[in-house]
Formats: sequence, structure tokens, C-alpha cells
Amino acid sequence: MLAVAAPLTPALGATLAARVVSSEGSPVEDAVVYALPEPGTNLPARAGRTARVEQRDREFVPTVSAVRTGTSVQFPNRDPLMHHVYSFSPAKAFEIKLYSGVLAPAIVFDKPGVVTLGCNIHDWMIGYILVVDTPYFGRTDARGEVQLDDVLPGEYRVQVWHPQATSSAPPKNLRVEAGNSAEMVLTLATQPRKKRFKPPLNPAQYR
Repeated sequence: MLAVAAPLTPALGATLAARVVSSEGSPVEDAVVYALPEPGTNLPARAGRTARVEQRDREFVPTVSAVRTGTSVQFPNRDPLMHHVYSFSPAKAFEIKLYSGVLAPAIVFDKPGVVTLGCNIHDWMIGYILVVDTPYFGRTDARGEVQLDDVLPGEYRVQVWHPQATSSAPPKNLRVEAGNSAEMVLTLATQPRKKRFKPPLNPAQYR
């Protein structure tokens, strides 16, 4: 479902409002919606891109993140114990050995794709970073909604991703006109996140 509304303002950028729902029509939280331009499109440069994925209460927060290719991501540890963050994903393999606090070196995510995060000490800790070759992306809220702002005019393929998706949703083509807004509903089949055993906190055990 795609509808293009009347122009909002004479501004050059447009707004894309997307809603992601399951096969049953329920909102899908933590889905990443992103708009990929046609090859060769000159995208706006945004220098100094940074993001954070924290460790808090022995979990990655947020569980799902999205960043643009070339973004530097920090992994501050807010827990009173050590973490050992790693990924074996082809899009970015890295390791931050035992550390606490916020002094761990930032990691540059320079290749598009899905990066699955883990902790070498707490095996229930799993997080995801989707790296995309576009500045137009966002993560859905509890209502399954997300808004992409300042999208430049042109042809785009709008895609949606979720770590618990059971199948890939086909991309939707979208033509963005200067100053217009667009609304889109995307359907994605997902399954609930499997709960993993998390023992009671005993900081002395993990230091």
C-alpha cells in the first residue's frame, strides 16, 4: 500500500512514514525500514557519523540498531561487571576483549549487511546491527511506525528487515517528489524472539 499526499511545503526533502505489520496485521517493533536510491545517486554526506550500543543489565541496548555504512559505533559497558563483545559476521568481524566502562575503542562499520553481536561471557546476550548504504533509515517503535525525514527527490527501493523475520519482504518502489510526503504499509512475517535463560546477577562471579 502506497499513497503520496499533497505537497507539505516548498522544501526539497520529503518525509516517508512507514508502518510495519505482521501477517496477522499486528505492529512489528524493532523492524528497520530503509530507502535505497538508484545506483549512482549522489547522497548527502554526513561526516562524523557515530552511534552507541550499550551493555545494560547484561543485555545489548538497543537490541536492534541500524547505521549507515562508515559509522563509528561505541559499545559502552554500563554494568558493574566485565563484558567481552564480539561478532563473527561477514559484514563486520571484531572483538572487544574483557572491559568495563566507556573506554572501549569504537568500531567502524564499513560494509553493508547484518552484524550479529554476542558476549563471550554471557551467552544469552544477542544484539543486531544492520548496516545500510543510505542515510534514509529508521527503526519501528512499539506501534510498528517509523518516519524517514529529508528524503531527496528520486527513485527508491524501500526495504524492511527484522532479526526474527521468517522470510524476506520484497522491496517496494517509491518515487519521491520534492516537498511531498509518502505513507507506506509493509507486511513482514516474523516469529517471537526466543527467550534464553538469564541467571540472577552476581557481580562477584563475573569480575
